[in-house]
Amino acid sequence: MKSNWPAGASLVLCIVYCLLSFPVRSVATVQSLSLASPSRQVKETSFSIQVDDAALPRQGAGLLTSFAPIVKKVVPSVVQIATTQRVKVPEGWPFPFPPFFNEPPFRRFFGPPEGEDQGGRRQAPSQPPRSHRQSGLGSGVIISPDGYILTNNHVVEVAEEIKVLVGEAKKEYAAKVVGKDPYSDIALVKIEANDLPAAVFTDSDKVEVGDIVLAVGNPFALSQTVTMGIVSGKGRKDVGIEEYEDFIQTDAAINPGNSGGALVDVEGRLVGINTAIVSPGRVGNLGIGFAVPSNMARYVMQELVNHGRVIRGFLGVTISEVTPDLARAFRLNEPIGALVEQVTPGGPAAQAGVKDGDVIIGFNGQKVIDPRVFRLAVSETPPGSKVILKIWRDGKEVTAQAILKERPNEPVASSGTPGGSEQGTFLPGVEIAELNGAARQQLEIPAEVQGVVVTNVDQDSPAARPGRNQLQPGDVILQVNHRPVRAVREALEAAKSSQGDMLLQVWSRGMTRFVVVKR
Repeated sequence: MKSNWPAGASLVLCIVYCLLSFPVRSVATVQSLSLASPSRQVKETSFSIQVDDAALPRQGAGLLTSFAPIVKKVVPSVVQIATTQRVKVPEGWPFPFPPFFNEPPFRRFFGPPEGEDQGGRRQAPSQPPRSHRQSGLGSGVIISPDGYILTNNHVVEVAEEIKVLVGEAKKEYAAKVVGKDPYSDIALVKIEANDLPAAVFTDSDKVEVGDIVLAVGNPFALSQTVTMGIVSGKGRKDVGIEEYEDFIQTDAAINPGNSGGALVDVEGRLVGINTAIVSPGRVGNLGIGFAVPSNMARYVMQELVNHGRVIRGFLGVTISEVTPDLARAFRLNEPIGALVEQVTPGGPAAQAGVKDGDVIIGFNGQKVIDPRVFRLAVSETPPGSKVILKIWRDGKEVTAQAILKERPNEPVASSGTPGGSEQGTFLPGVEIAELNGAARQQLEIPAEVQGVVVTNVDQDSPAARPGRNQLQPGDVILQVNHRPVRAVREALEAAKSSQGDMLLQVWSRGMTRFVVVKR
């Protein structure tokens, strides 16, 4: 078939496509409840794993000149995972392209996809799409001699066929999925084999920033590759990869194909499952990688073995970090705790009397420093458990008791554009209007949400600055300094009587949050 492609374009795009076939998570930007470690409910499983929680010697160990003995110990436990899946592609392409080839730069060279004109408008299909088998490569860690293997959920999530290649000889086994957990990006697969070299777990809570670590995996299909670095950070959250984030950050080189591989300490013990890299605008390592801690991976593994899924506790609150501004607004001595932005109606927290604006500062006798480990502690507490919450409310401590339920599916947040009737200038650069029926319908705002809607925010005003305190058109102001507002007049009076910074409770895109607006 005659081709009008530029010379060499096929080869370049084949290389790009192959690189993008490796399962890897990449994020463009990154941003402690001193629950020392959430109380995980360790249960009996159908297989045994090796665990060594002894403290790592950090002084007096002498100069280490080679990691070869450790590598020889660890590498046999790390496998290559090859997956295939069937995808539909339009007729007429020389080979199946991933979706990003629909972008304008690629349209210019290769024309529009089948069924579209140059403007992207749909046309009547001339032929039905054909199917194509697409492959991917990742890594996994053997955790039991009888064939249980930990990997990332995104490595096997949509796979129709999974092959595991073991050892230097790359002996091939068919694998089946035991269970997957997209919220932590951990999956467990099983092969029918015996006497396999299993990795040894260690307590990831004991890992310290500065510890030397090795990453073992199969980047770019280069099997059993080992790279070295240090632990660059712990407890990384808000990375935007998964629902439950408690990542170990490392500068050990992690590349496409490393996903699901091992992060080990200098004793060769498993401290994490390599999961993602920060790689804005390119495919490859920039020295910022993330691994799911071994403690979390072990908890998820046990749940998958016992239940086929992870059963998590559910309190029914939306929480956020207490910033210094919010701490002053809530009269807290220090910015600690988990701020309750929203309480799920009828949920365990609501039944226990928890309110919007409460700050949870204690959970089952442990001090809550920030929301991250608090969320993990709640999720890893079995449904039906009674928990004690210490709450900061109106400048004093109160106690509540809740009975956790099982976590339901996540609600879908709605969005819209602003509208309203009677208007006014709430703050310099911030205009508000009544939340009338038309505005409510346009914004898809539930009937229980009562307040005034933000119609305009001047980009030069303090309220427009990016961050958690930013206001946007379509936001609904529910409270001003803990005072509910239901009309523009009430909001203007509350703002006029306020001194200094204002604490607002705001509904935005299906969720509520507290913001502090500078004046």
